[in-house]
Amino acid sequence: MADLYVVGIGPGAYEKMTVEAVQALEACQVIAGYTVYVDLVREHFPDKEYLSTPMRQEAERCRMALEQAVEGKTTAMVCSGDSGVYGMAGLVLELLPQYPGVTVKVIPGVTAALAGGAVLGAPLTHDFAVISLSDLLTPMEKIQARLRAAASADFAVCLYNPSSKKRKGYLKMACEILMEYQPAHTVCGIVSNIGRQGQAMEIMTLGELAEKEVDMFTTVFIGNSQTRQIGSFMVTPRGYRIEGQRKLR
Repeated sequence: MADLYVVGIGPGAYEKMTVEAVQALEACQVIAGYTVYVDLVREHFPDKEYLSTPMRQEAERCRMALEQAVEGKTTAMVCSGDSGVYGMAGLVLELLPQYPGVTVKVIPGVTAALAGGAVLGAPLTHDFAVISLSDLLTPMEKIQARLRAAASADFAVCLYNPSSKKRKGYLKMACEILMEYQPAHTVCGIVSNIGRQGQAMEIMTLGELAEKEVDMFTTVFIGNSQTRQIGSFMVTPRGYRIEGQRKLR
C-alpha cells in the first residue's frame, strides 16, 4: 500500500501552486486526473507516470488513483483550484473504505474565488457565498433556492460554472434572480482563464452582467449592497474604521 495525495493545483500557473502541493507531486510516482488538469502540470513533473480520464468520469478517475496506491505506487490525484472545493477530495474519501490500507492526504490549493478575486481586487472581503450554476449533479430548483438565499442575506456571491454550450442562459437566469433583491447597478466582475494564458477581467453592473456571454473558464463575482468600484478595482469593504481619512463613496 502507498499514499494517495488529493492535490489542489490552483488556477493553473505553476507559480500559483502551494509549496505543499509541489512537494506532494514531487514525492509521487503517478499523477492522475482530468485530462486538462494533468496537462497543466505535466511539463513541470516530466518524470512521472500519468493517467487521465475525460470529463464526467470522476468515479472511474478516483478508483484508478486508489488502485495505483493499492499497488504500492505513491499517487497524486490533481484537481483544479482546491481539492475540496468542487474537487475530488470528497469522492476519494467516499470510496476510500473500499480500499483498506490506503492513506489519503488532502492538499489544499488556491480556488478560483480567491485567485479571481485577487485579479479584481477585493470583492470577497466580507461574508460571501460560492455557488455553482452546473445542474449536472445539483437540481436547478436547489441552485435557484441557494441564489435567492444568498441574495436575500446580502452576501457577495461568486459563481462557478456560469455557462457552457448546453447552459447558455444560466448566467442570465442567475442575474435575474439576484436582481429580485439587488439593484441592477450592483457592482460585479468577471475573470476568465485565471492564472493561465489569456487571463482577462472586467468590471460591470449586475444589469450588464445579465447580458454578458461567458464560458466555463470564467468565474463571476456579484457584489453585495456595499461593494463599489474604486479605480480599476472591485472592492467589498469589511467595514473597518479609517481614522483621519475621507470616507470612500
